Amino acid sequence: MRRAVILDLAIGSDLSVPEAADVVVAARDAGVSAIRLLDGSAGQLLDPSTVASYLAPRLADVHWIVDAPTTHNAPYNLARRILALDRATAGRSGLVLRAGEGDEVSAAAAPDPSASGRAQRWAEYARVLTRLWESFPAGALLGDQAAGLVADDSLIRGIGHEGSFYRVAGPLDGPSSPQGRPVLAAADMDQLDWASVAGAADVVVVNRAQAPGAQGALADALGRTGRKRAEIALVGRVEVTAAEASASNVAAELDEWATSMGLDGLELRPPDGRAGALIVAQNVLPRLQSSAGASLRAALGLPELTGART
Repeated sequence: MRRAVILDLAIGSDLSVPEAADVVVAARDAGVSAIRLLDGSAGQLLDPSTVASYLAPRLADVHWIVDAPTTHNAPYNLARRILALDRATAGRSGLVLRAGEGDEVSAAAAPDPSASGRAQRWAEYARVLTRLWESFPAGALLGDQAAGLVADDSLIRGIGHEGSFYRVAGPLDGPSSPQGRPVLAAADMDQLDWASVAGAADVVVVNRAQAPGAQGALADALGRTGRKRAEIALVGRVEVTAAEASASNVAAELDEWATSMGLDGLELRPPDGRAGALIVAQNVLPRLQSSAGASLRAALGLPELTGART
């Protein structure tokens, strides 16, 4: 069975950018569906969106998923940064929005300064992102030199969002990407709730401990939002040791586990460093039947977008 296979990379002190490029090439040649660039503490890891912006032009056929927390990322700025990456990669990019706190800038403009709760903040932030990504449809861009028209401004709409945590007017200053909008993923299910995630995410990542029962919880939550199960990918994240990666049966065991848990994809976290990441890329990925596609949305088995969610 073909399913999405994602490889995690933490680029910084233990894995340099040139070393990461070697791993990405090996993973690409092995058929990986996407590379996820992890976020972490300053001084240990480089900013994932910056790394993706550097590597993407050199590896044009790779799909990228970058991490970014709600903390120290204003929604408008993050939406514009990720959409720019998605356009530059021809619809091959997405975001794992990490659950976090606010920051001084967000707090200063928050409609309700007393609002709290990571799950609630994540849900509102996610709604703002998706609406911003859809605020300037690609069809609005005309480029009509004879008529002197750059865009049809009747199609470009501000989102006028005023929630508990954020006040965002919009719209964005650039058009949507070839896949409609970047893929949005949730990965902190120990801090988020299924209802909020099911209403906004395209992908949900669960670890081994969270995987049992995840399919049922997601189905129940989707039933309350009106979305279909096919609209969201459930991905199981697994840490793979060097010894496990060297075993000939590890791919079969991972595939069996994913099937038993009802997962649509696998996310592999290799050991730190170039050597450990290469073992997983060269020994495990070729034995998995990875899904592929021109866009990240297609590579993850997600349907094409037919309309905006508000």
